[in-house]
Amino acid sequence: MEIVFTLGVVVLALILFICERFPPDTTAITIVVILMLSGIVTPEEGIAGFGNSATITVMAMFILSAGITRTGALQVIQDWLIKWGGKSTNQNIFIIGIIVGPITAIINNTAVVAMFLPMIEEWSKKRNISSSKLMIPLSYCSILGGMLTLVGTSTNILASGLAKQLGYKEFGLFEFSKLGLITFMIGLSYLVIIAPKILPDRKPPSSSSLGESYNLKDYVSEVVITPRSSLVGQTLHQSEIQRKFDLDVLEIIHNNTRFPQPLADKIISVGDILLVRVNKGDLLKIKDEKGIEIFPNVQFNNESIEEEINTGEEKVAEILILSNSSLIGSTLKDIRFRQRYNATVLAVRRGEELVRERLGKVPLRFGDLLLVQGPKQSFIGLQTTREMLVLEERNLETIRQDKAGTALVIIGSVIILSAVNLLPILVSSLSGVLMMIFTRCLKPGEIYGSVRWDVIFLLAGLLPLGTAMNKSGATEWIANHLVDLGGNISGYWILTFFFLITSILTEVLSNNASVVLMFPIAVQVAETLNLNPYAFMFAVTFAASNSFTTPIGYQTNTMVYTPGGYRFLDFVRVGGPINLMMVIFVPILIMRLYGLEIQ
Repeated sequence: MEIVFTLGVVVLALILFICERFPPDTTAITIVVILMLSGIVTPEEGIAGFGNSATITVMAMFILSAGITRTGALQVIQDWLIKWGGKSTNQNIFIIGIIVGPITAIINNTAVVAMFLPMIEEWSKKRNISSSKLMIPLSYCSILGGMLTLVGTSTNILASGLAKQLGYKEFGLFEFSKLGLITFMIGLSYLVIIAPKILPDRKPPSSSSLGESYNLKDYVSEVVITPRSSLVGQTLHQSEIQRKFDLDVLEIIHNNTRFPQPLADKIISVGDILLVRVNKGDLLKIKDEKGIEIFPNVQFNNESIEEEINTGEEKVAEILILSNSSLIGSTLKDIRFRQRYNATVLAVRRGEELVRERLGKVPLRFGDLLLVQGPKQSFIGLQTTREMLVLEERNLETIRQDKAGTALVIIGSVIILSAVNLLPILVSSLSGVLMMIFTRCLKPGEIYGSVRWDVIFLLAGLLPLGTAMNKSGATEWIANHLVDLGGNISGYWILTFFFLITSILTEVLSNNASVVLMFPIAVQVAETLNLNPYAFMFAVTFAASNSFTTPIGYQTNTMVYTPGGYRFLDFVRVGGPINLMMVIFVPILIMRLYGLEIQ
């Protein structure tokens, strides 16, 4: 009975993950509560994931990555990109690969992509090339580089913790390095030689204006306050036009003086010119109801309208919603975005979709790209938040450059101490966190904002599911049926089967969820057939972390999806061949490197 119930919970988890009705971390915690209520796991086992060494190590690595980011330790790399990047797309991708790959071996790859996205944007502008030629390679190189060491991705750390939980030794820091280096070279060779021919050139060159990219002229206008207007003598707040209509006032021009945000308390006078974001239908309604006139002599082209907004202390920039953002699921109206950040959202780009109307009612998602206008000072504040990423060079005011060397020494020491087995990675990484604080690379309050709590709760919630599958006998039941079905199949094909199934699962689930579900089953099958369990562990771990075929299978893919101007099928076309090569080559390499004989 427990087996049936546990399998039912697994199916429920799969459905919830695939449907995405709730965030993955919420789904994971829901499953834990169900398992505890059913009695399959005890309360102590249910919360054990929060104290698991894998969970704590992942948390520490997030903080160490934040120390590198906050000190700008990698800013010098942008100069290297510009100097050595080359002129062809092939050269561009090669330089990105050899720089990003080694970095993601020691810093979490989602943090690395967050650092490099603005760099690639700026690089594309200076090279006058489309960023869609470089964003997918950036994501793929970070994925491939993350498999070079244990700490390159949270999935590797989780797999190490699962190995210990199943009675095997934890993985060493460079346990994956031989296989990881070969797969990295295979993937990079494909990206440099073949990918440039099939990567889309859909997004306009980055030298093009944002006005052209978002068609600002279609929904940004100037209006003049006439003597008969009912708005005269009222403040913008009192007039309630921004509440009643789908309209945002971006700027008020009074007697040739420009007044930027905040504008709520500015009194509207006859002759004032208002720069507004509004659709044509509402603009005509406001004209009739409020007695305004649409500025008659302005023929906005894309460049002039952007110049109109980017005057004085005002600017326009793109901002990416990150996966740990508290804004996800909320609307701009719910969070009072304009008041909170002193900036106005002009449009939301979501994949191929461009949302320009009723923005206050659109629930935000991970990967959304916001076109934001506001005072330049507001963007300095936006650059410091961990919830959003401004796609431009970081202002030096937000970086502790004098601590950059210290941060690099700290993270280097963490790696060395673990590599020579002086300290377990858990102890060395936590020691590194303390040193980041003591040396003031990070302020104590910043460590909480630097942790991806969605990942921590996801890991903590998934680990008890593995415990439930083992305790109930569900893992053994599934493994025995797989052994019966494949009793006459060679070790190579069994290994390939697990690699393929895990690859498919990780495209629709999170990579961590795929590891938790497949890892114990693969080990059980290996033990039953007297095959090398580590070979199966490695197959599942690599398959879960090598997700290239969809923009939702891996978080770095989602991060570049909208900024690169991609379509869903772009990932299938460019990433499909890499996944196919991995399915063919990785099982063979595992058998050669880790002692599983071909039968």
